[in-house]
Amino acid sequence: MTRFPEEEHPNKAFGWAARDSYGVLSPFKFSRRARGEKDVAFKVLYCGICHSDLHMAKNEWGTSIYPLVPGHEIAGEVTEVGSKVQKFKVGDRVGVGCLVGSCRSCDSCKDNLENYCPKMVLSYGAKYYDGTITYGGYSDTMVADEHFIVRIPDNMPLDAAAPLLCAGITVYSPLRYYGLDKPGLHIGVVGLGGLGHVAVKFAKAMGVKVTVISTSPNKKKEALENLGADSFLVSRDQDQLQGAIGTLDGIIDTVSAQHPVLPLVALLKSHGKLVLLGAPEKPLELPVFPLLQGRKVIGGSLIGGMKETQEMIDFAAKHDVKPDIEVIAMDYVNTAMERLLKADVKYRFVIDIGNTLKIPS
Repeated sequence: MTRFPEEEHPNKAFGWAARDSYGVLSPFKFSRRARGEKDVAFKVLYCGICHSDLHMAKNEWGTSIYPLVPGHEIAGEVTEVGSKVQKFKVGDRVGVGCLVGSCRSCDSCKDNLENYCPKMVLSYGAKYYDGTITYGGYSDTMVADEHFIVRIPDNMPLDAAAPLLCAGITVYSPLRYYGLDKPGLHIGVVGLGGLGHVAVKFAKAMGVKVTVISTSPNKKKEALENLGADSFLVSRDQDQLQGAIGTLDGIIDTVSAQHPVLPLVALLKSHGKLVLLGAPEKPLELPVFPLLQGRKVIGGSLIGGMKETQEMIDFAAKHDVKPDIEVIAMDYVNTAMERLLKADVKYRFVIDIGNTLKIPS
C-alpha cells in the first residue's frame, strides 16, 4: 500500500517540491520522521540553491525520485534534541549539508570521510534507512542524526553560512587534501561562479596567491577588486595562456561544462595538481604526455566529511570568509532557477525560508 508523503511520518512538514522532470517547484505538504534518541530537529531559516538542485529537479542525472524537495545548504535553529544527543541543545544555530547518513563502519567513515562511504545517504532524493525518501531544505523543518549536524559559529550569519555547507566544503576540502593551502603557493581557480568565488576567498584566507581563469573578460574587475584575486587569465586568449605556462602549483577547476583540460595542465609547474570539482556530462579529453612531462596529477574531490565540514565553517568564521549571496523569497524560487541556468547570480541564491515560506492555513 502506497502511503502519501503527508502520512509517512508523524510530524507534519511543508516545503516546495518538483513533481516531474519539468523541474517546476510548487508548495508541497509532507512529513518528517519522529525525532530519534540521537536526532536533532531544527527549524529551517535559510537554504542555499546549489546548481545540483537544478540538475536534480529536472532529473538530468537520471536519479531523481519525485516528489523532490531540493536543498542541501540548510541553516536554522534547533527546536528539539533526542535523549542521547550530546553535542547540541535547543536554540543552537546549526546546519545540514549534502549528507544525512553513512554506514559509520567502512574505512572511509572511520577516516571521517563519510562523503566517500558507498552507503552514504544524501539529504534529499535518496532512500533513508527506514525505506522512505529524504526531503531537503526547501522546507520548514529538518531532522537528522547529530553526527550529520554542523554547528554554525555565532559570528557567522545563517544566510551566509548556508552555501558553505556545500559550495564551501567542496572547495575547502581539495585545497587541504592536495596541499594547496600553504602560504606562498600560487593556484588557479577556473570558473567564477558559486564554487569558484568561494575557492578564491578560502585560498586567500590561507595565504595563497590566486589567479582566476575564466572565459569571460568582463569578470576581471570583479575577481581582482571584489574577491581579492591576485591576477586574472582569459582562458580563450592564447597569448595570456602562453605567458602563464608553468606558473601554477595547483588548479581548482569548478567548471561543469565541456572544456579543454590540456591548456590547464600546461599552466601547472612540475608536480602540479589539477583538481576537478565540476562534473561535465561527457568525458573530457585527457592527453597523457603532458602529465608524464612534469609528473603532473589530475584528481577529483567531492564535498567533504563531517569533521572537515565543521573545521571549514569554523575557519570561515575566524577568517571572515563569506559567500556573496542574493537572498530571495520562497515563491521566487522558479525564477531563481531560470536565472541560475543563465549564470545570472552573484554568486549564490539563498532562500529566506524563515520569513517567506508561507504554510497554507
